Amino acid sequence: MALTDPDRLFPPEPRLRDLARALYLSVADLPILSPHGHCDPRWFAENARFPNPAELFVVPDHYVFRMLVSQGATLPELGVSRSDGGPVEADPRAIWRRFAAGIHLFRGTPSAMWLDHSFEHVFGLTDPLTPANADVVYDRIEDCLARPEFRPRALFERFGIEALATTEGALDDLRWHKMIAESGWHGRVITTYRPDAVVDPEFEGFADNIARLGETTGENAHTWPGYLNAHRARRAFFRAHGATATDHGHPTARTENLEQADAAALFDKALRGTCTAEEAEAFRGQMLTEMARMSLEDGMTLQIHPGSWRNHSRTVLEAHGRDMGFDIPRRTDFVGNLKPLLDAVGMERELTVILFTLDETTYGRELAPLAGAYPALRLGPPWWFFDSYEGIRRYRELTTETCGFYNTAGFNDDTRAFCSIPARHDVARRSDCAYLATLVGTGRLREAEAFEVAHDLTHRLAKEAYRL
Repeated sequence: MALTDPDRLFPPEPRLRDLARALYLSVADLPILSPHGHCDPRWFAENARFPNPAELFVVPDHYVFRMLVSQGATLPELGVSRSDGGPVEADPRAIWRRFAAGIHLFRGTPSAMWLDHSFEHVFGLTDPLTPANADVVYDRIEDCLARPEFRPRALFERFGIEALATTEGALDDLRWHKMIAESGWHGRVITTYRPDAVVDPEFEGFADNIARLGETTGENAHTWPGYLNAHRARRAFFRAHGATATDHGHPTARTENLEQADAAALFDKALRGTCTAEEAEAFRGQMLTEMARMSLEDGMTLQIHPGSWRNHSRTVLEAHGRDMGFDIPRRTDFVGNLKPLLDAVGMERELTVILFTLDETTYGRELAPLAGAYPALRLGPPWWFFDSYEGIRRYRELTTETCGFYNTAGFNDDTRAFCSIPARHDVARRSDCAYLATLVGTGRLREAEAFEVAHDLTHRLAKEAYRL
């Protein structure tokens, strides 16, 4: 039997379901654009087999292990490495059994849909994962992973990925991207410039990071002009490795447009480690505006995703480091905080700034009106906690009437779990087609227009927004 319903996420009313299905079939096989994510470029550089099912589905996937932790599992039991190099579970089969024992926890979540899609459409499984069949399923996936057709590059091609962007820090040497480029393989895996470690005075080792930035670029990064030029040099280096976008994960959406002398003075305080929390926030805000100006120079798309209390658990941060599934949404102000940046560059037609949020209350009140007015702005898709049927529906309902479809940036999967990429894009395509069918059924959209919009939401808007 199939693990996934062929009509999943379509409206229950027969006429709308038929139309949603027709819309979906018109876009189901379009190439995947994955312009923002966290897959490891080393997979595609070395093209080695994935180690085992646990390393593919459990250890790297925040959605999976955070749910298991919420019900009493520990990160070491799930094979997640410790900052101090201490012991964690090394038996992948034991990790898999713990995962299978908690599989019921995902019922009703988008993770359940992604997992079932991957199990069925990637590995050919027909029975749901249970504690009783955990070893059988493990062995089936392990057998597949040993075959050449399940190597990273083969899966990339099988998934129909046209372009996939990874995310690297400003000081990364991009060795894996260089290896990909020199390999002769034609899959398009590009990088994204993520400068948080060298724009955030509260980032650990900030002054040392700036010193490394200067050494890497040959610029005097301890002066304000030299620091900005060092960013320009690194952006050029990233562009040479395929980058078309930058990415900024700041605590808030605050921007500043200070006089250059004032910005230089603030930078000096950041280097000395004497910034107050308010001054550190102001400096981050200034750097968003500086990055927007640089995007006007070099054409790179600027992504801003504020509003996350990162590494919320001190215990997890101290034991396992950053980015371990404990980033929690918080209230975000866009209208006031973005005004300095928008006053500086918001009317520039050649600039693309993509705004993401984890605060759904801002969709209709702030984000859609802003994107519906400023030429530089586009709305990123719902993601993280809202990368789901309900999240996508709420997003469309709250934004479309104000900014339309064409001030949005398509879809991105933002994943570390490679096999979930086609699953996530499938959910987005089905959800959008269900929404479009409802617009047609209520007389708000012509049927021919719905087919055109479905294609644009699936492919064209992301291609244009990210200059792919």
